[in-house]
Amino acid sequence: MPQTIAVLDFGSQYTQIIARRIRECEAYSRLYPYGTSAEQLRADGVIGIILSGGPSSVFAKNAPLPDPKIFELGVPVLGICYGVQLMGRLLGGAVAKSKEREYGHGTLSIAKPGRLFNKLPRKLRVWNSHGDKLTALPPGFAAIGTTENSPYAVIEDRARNFYGIQFHPEVFHSERGSDVLRNFLLNVCGATQDWTTKDFIKHAVSDIRRTVGKSRVLLGLSGGVDSSVAAALLHRAIGKQLTCVFVDNGLLRAGEREAVEALYGRHFKIDLRVVDASALFLRRLKGVSEPEQKRKIIGRTFVEVFEKSLKQIGKGVDYLAQGTLYPDVIESVAIDNNPAALIKSHHNVGGLPERMKLKLLEPLRELFKDEVRAVGEALGLPREVVWRHPFPGPGLGVRVLGEVTRDKLEVLRQADTILLEEMRKSGWYAKVWQAFCVFLPVKSVGVIGDERNYSWVIAVRVVESIDAMTADWTRLPYDLLQHISNRITNEVRDVSRVVLDISSKPPATIEWE
Repeated sequence: MPQTIAVLDFGSQYTQIIARRIRECEAYSRLYPYGTSAEQLRADGVIGIILSGGPSSVFAKNAPLPDPKIFELGVPVLGICYGVQLMGRLLGGAVAKSKEREYGHGTLSIAKPGRLFNKLPRKLRVWNSHGDKLTALPPGFAAIGTTENSPYAVIEDRARNFYGIQFHPEVFHSERGSDVLRNFLLNVCGATQDWTTKDFIKHAVSDIRRTVGKSRVLLGLSGGVDSSVAAALLHRAIGKQLTCVFVDNGLLRAGEREAVEALYGRHFKIDLRVVDASALFLRRLKGVSEPEQKRKIIGRTFVEVFEKSLKQIGKGVDYLAQGTLYPDVIESVAIDNNPAALIKSHHNVGGLPERMKLKLLEPLRELFKDEVRAVGEALGLPREVVWRHPFPGPGLGVRVLGEVTRDKLEVLRQADTILLEEMRKSGWYAKVWQAFCVFLPVKSVGVIGDERNYSWVIAVRVVESIDAMTADWTRLPYDLLQHISNRITNEVRDVSRVVLDISSKPPATIEWE
């Protein structure tokens, strides 16, 4: 395994981005629960530790705390925001509530570059998000940087290689923030840049073979990027030991089933089983409008369908593989004892019923979407598959707001097909992260010819992102938007109006449900 940089997760919304920035420097990062023991970190061969930010205050009654013995491991430690406040308090300094909370952009002034700010400007625009601050340094530390309201915005103990920064270098808003992290990795930790797509595939194939042995693996193949890359990776590792099951749940996009059968069954020669369970899913969803309830119904039904598929496949299947990614995990369920809040559940996250007696295999669980795409390309998947826009596990079930019916699904499919056709024709499909339509359960008055038309409303959602943790709405040309709207209202009989979603994430999520 490559050298490991441990990121202890104290619940910051940016923790996953820290791990991602480290990997951009071609160093391997792994997230750990904040309370992970020093013994475990030593056993894992950790060469550096980063304490993430978090929503808590060090003064809170149940403030999350690390194992204090991590400071005795003899490896470099970098505290970020809440992390530097923890270091200050645990190592003998003082922390106090700030009279003026710093949130948003600030100016960082560097008095002494040290190792963290080597070859960087003396003044930088940085992103702050804190209400507490250091008021006295721990023994052995010196202050080398300040912001408007923080005299100890950057601190260092060069003898022990302990560093603390009050701002968030991992976010895009912090000028040269990635260079600060790179300096910590290379100049302080001495990390070797041995984490590349090729390295990941090599280690993943080895791990899969060692884990699976001679057992068979069942994978739910949706045809999306995540499950496709998982299938290709597993197929490279274990070949005929892999069986893929494609479930037609009635919530697919137009032509989805046929495309999956052609690519994986006939082209890649993967053992592919297609199950038509559309009637079952739609029957279960009848009368259900609440988003979380819909997701849970879809998830439970998937499991049931897999159970039946498992019985038909026969003996020897010990693992169920899923294309779970990091953003799926962080938005669904907190890492053990993580104070971060749940946002929404994903059908493919959270374990399996005991009755299935299958072990869970998630070869992509620690990757972000852009990393997954790179792996897919390296494995030889077609570009149109690798660069396909993300599609939610529950499918169109969470893009039809309210109750899901066959008629509403058909309206949405037609509108969505038009949107994607025009995005591809215009060249915009490859420029954005995601483009899709949402069926709104409201009717609006329109006019077709000389007749009154009282029909449904379709929302168009197009966003730009890197890893789905944050996103901004895309400023498409007005002429393109007009053409898309005209086509949808003219060609989809039951749509009278098209609206554009101009919400960013946060505060909104990318999907509506």
